[in-house]
Amino acid sequence: MQTRNSFGVILLLVWVCSCTKPGIYAPVSLPNPWQDNYLSVSGMENYRSWGTYNVHDPACKKFGDTYYMYSTDAIFAENKEVAKQKNIPLGYIQVRKSKDLVNWDLVGWAFPEIPAEAVNWVRTHAEGQGATNIWAPYIIKHNDVYRLYYCVSAFGKKTSYIGLAESASPEGPWIQKGCVVKTDEQTPMNAIDPSVIEDPQTGRWWMHYGSYFGGLFCVELNPATGLTQQKNDYGHLIARRANYKKDNLEAPEIIYNPELKKYFLFVSYDPLMTTYNVRVGRADKPEGPFLDYAGHDLKDTTNNFPILTAPYAFEGHPGWAGTAHCGVWREENGRYYMFHQGRLSPENQLMVLHTREIFFNAEGWPVVSPERYAGTKSRRFTVKDMLGEWEIMRVIEPLHERQLEAGQVLWGEGQLVDDEINRSSVYHFEKDKTLREGGRWSFYADKQLLDLTIKGESIRNLIIFAGHDWERQTETILFTGLDQRGRSVWGKRIR
Repeated sequence: MQTRNSFGVILLLVWVCSCTKPGIYAPVSLPNPWQDNYLSVSGMENYRSWGTYNVHDPACKKFGDTYYMYSTDAIFAENKEVAKQKNIPLGYIQVRKSKDLVNWDLVGWAFPEIPAEAVNWVRTHAEGQGATNIWAPYIIKHNDVYRLYYCVSAFGKKTSYIGLAESASPEGPWIQKGCVVKTDEQTPMNAIDPSVIEDPQTGRWWMHYGSYFGGLFCVELNPATGLTQQKNDYGHLIARRANYKKDNLEAPEIIYNPELKKYFLFVSYDPLMTTYNVRVGRADKPEGPFLDYAGHDLKDTTNNFPILTAPYAFEGHPGWAGTAHCGVWREENGRYYMFHQGRLSPENQLMVLHTREIFFNAEGWPVVSPERYAGTKSRRFTVKDMLGEWEIMRVIEPLHERQLEAGQVLWGEGQLVDDEINRSSVYHFEKDKTLREGGRWSFYADKQLLDLTIKGESIRNLIIFAGHDWERQTETILFTGLDQRGRSVWGKRIR
């Protein structure tokens, strides 16, 4: 199995030791909980070892003391013959669970088959094509019932079906409750990628969904049934891009921040195998309007910011592409986590779960950790802890113009080119608050915030926190934040 029960014990011992030593914080070596390259266990017969592997379009919630994750059944080494021989389901929503957000067990598949009503709708309206898989599930609990939303579609078409199933357990069995929204080539939108939220003030339910075909939409649901409040209602437009057939936009994820009293809509831009990246807008109401960092409405045709994730590579690692289609979860203690797939470069075929902690900056915008979550305990740092060598990365939007079809790369364009991956640069923080490479730094220990001036640009309120350095397999100090244009700025101390 991929899970390492000893990892949490080692982590605890490391932090007990490091927290009791006086003086400057010194990173301690610590093995990664798993390898990023899973070719050795990629065969269908090894599916029980796919803890964080073959994860695509994840949705995660905590029920009781257990986290449950549901995802598209995308498998790197899918082999239908082997699956049939070994009685392994294919295409029916992967289900995982975890106690710590680090070690995950693949429970199995949610459904025994693709619901017949969905298959019939898609193939009848797509010339017999599609409906070979279930995409982008979303889970939400209503009273004592678990509701699992899902979509069935035909690739490159607007012929899609969002369905609902219910169960008394997050592990099923699931009872089909019917269609929420279905679309075809005559509708202006595409019924995929559902995300559902309840307005805590009014009790009203809303579903956000959609894609590059027409943009993202929001429709009201009936809390009693989980289906649309009004029959055959498609809702209203909340986000789109200028060239919706080419400039990909999909995967809405809606959350509420009770401290800020704001709703945040996370969306994904560009092709999923390469430059996939996460943007975000916010609103006072779950139905919008959602505004971006510059105050632009997401349903205008402006490309929106902030940009939170994009393809990246720190030193000592081949890097990650496809870092989007996220789920978000808020803990009872107010900590937030993002879950998304990452595709291991340079081939961008192996799909690995990335879990990142989310922070909200001084302006009330979400920012994410530069490194994946590995259970590191929180701690405070001093000015002396900032001294040393850092890798700093500017996360910017893709600049290369690709030839796309239905928002995705054409065959043969599955790898990143040089200007599509964000890379880090090394900076030395000196005692006199200067950077050896040019610039200045200031650390505010009371707020655990860092200000930087790099190449004449001032970047303020970077959030300092403890985390795991996956490339160097050590615990270290991290920071995250936004520059004045709404682009993410990431850093980690390496020496």
